[in-house]
Amino acid sequence: MPRLVCPNCHYIHYENPKVICGSLVVHEDRVLLCRRAIEPQYGLWTIPAGFMENGETMAEGAARESYEEADAIVLNPHLYCIYDLPDIGQIYSIYLADLKDGAYGIGSESLDCALFSEEDIPWDTLAFEAIRRTLKSYFADRKQFDELSDFPIHQDKIGKDLSIKRY
Repeated sequence: MPRLVCPNCHYIHYENPKVICGSLVVHEDRVLLCRRAIEPQYGLWTIPAGFMENGETMAEGAARESYEEADAIVLNPHLYCIYDLPDIGQIYSIYLADLKDGAYGIGSESLDCALFSEEDIPWDTLAFEAIRRTLKSYFADRKQFDELSDFPIHQDKIGKDLSIKRY
């Protein structure tokens, strides 16, 4: 895609991708999901996630979103998944984290929040493809690794055809 450049002063007008930060919050054998109270994808399930804000790191953004959307305090966050969505100009950075004391609530951007085991995940009503892939990776990794800190980092590209392109 060509850059937008002023033909007179040669100033480059950058249109950079948006960074979405999220947390896959884990408590015992379950993961925390939020049912969206905002568009896009109103009423569908996702992990706590949203746009990174100026002045924060990706991990801080993921922790902030967990608190805003699910009144959840996360512990021991570490990078788990990176998804490039070039067709819509987004980058997802998802952290794997523990839920402090198993405590959570319902934030203003959520209709509901709940802990789900693998068999109870509402797979047909997940809001975003990146979240479906994150959950699939998590449950597969859980069968291979004993500690969350041993889980690998997953990096994928999600395109219009939703195909995975490995790097």
